[in-house]
Amino acid sequence: MASTSVIDELKKSQIIDLLDDGKRVDGRALDEFRTITIETNAIPKANGSARVRIGDTEVICGIKIQPDRPFPDTGDKGLFICTAELLPLSHPTVETGPPQPPVIELARVVDRGIRESHMVDVSQLVIEKDKSVIGVFADNVVVDYDGNLFDACSYASTAALLSSKTPKWSWTGDAPKLVDEDESVLPINTIPVSVTMGKIGRHIIVDPNGDEWASMDARITITSDSDGNICALQKGGSGGFTQDEVNRCGEISVRLGAKIREKLQAHRGSQ
Repeated sequence: MASTSVIDELKKSQIIDLLDDGKRVDGRALDEFRTITIETNAIPKANGSARVRIGDTEVICGIKIQPDRPFPDTGDKGLFICTAELLPLSHPTVETGPPQPPVIELARVVDRGIRESHMVDVSQLVIEKDKSVIGVFADNVVVDYDGNLFDACSYASTAALLSSKTPKWSWTGDAPKLVDEDESVLPINTIPVSVTMGKIGRHIIVDPNGDEWASMDARITITSDSDGNICALQKGGSGGFTQDEVNRCGEISVRLGAKIREKLQAHRGSQ
């Protein structure tokens, strides 16, 4: 363990030295994403799906749509729930078993960004008020990890939702019944895009790779909608951000979010 700690410290020192010169370990600019690739219909039997790669980080998301019970206080709205799982093959440190706190946080941050943007109009996913609604479940599986799972899972979930189609149900007797196998697209209001930034020393970088992620003092994930409004923000790590740094991160997230949104928009209704 001691040698691993020394190696980590040496890597961090090297990363900081490069950042002081305005450089990164992989040659990117401080505000530059790695190459992003998006493939929809990655799981043909799902209601919607997507495979997203950000550099060497790879995530597959499948959408499941089915009738469900509404929450007691929101009987006039459908459900949206996001989950995340890391496969042991994704990284040497990942083990089988119940999800650990970082994975639970990952799912919650992705869920919150999509939910708070009101991407899916859940008011249109009601079969019978207070009795039955349509549940939309986005399940993310990480198959390769090299940093920045927050954005990879968010883009995979968003692309999968954009390509999803839902059957139609009606309330018959005391249960929902499938009435039309002709599927329709989900009611989509906006396209949320998260941008995750890490702080290493005095530097803020976009889309940290695996080595940079392990060297961060703090991180921040900011999600904006199609109108450029910030709808969700999550800070992590033991370090902090000044007010000016948070403002700068917000500006970066909106600017880069607009470019990434164009990539996601191309997959709307693509199943």
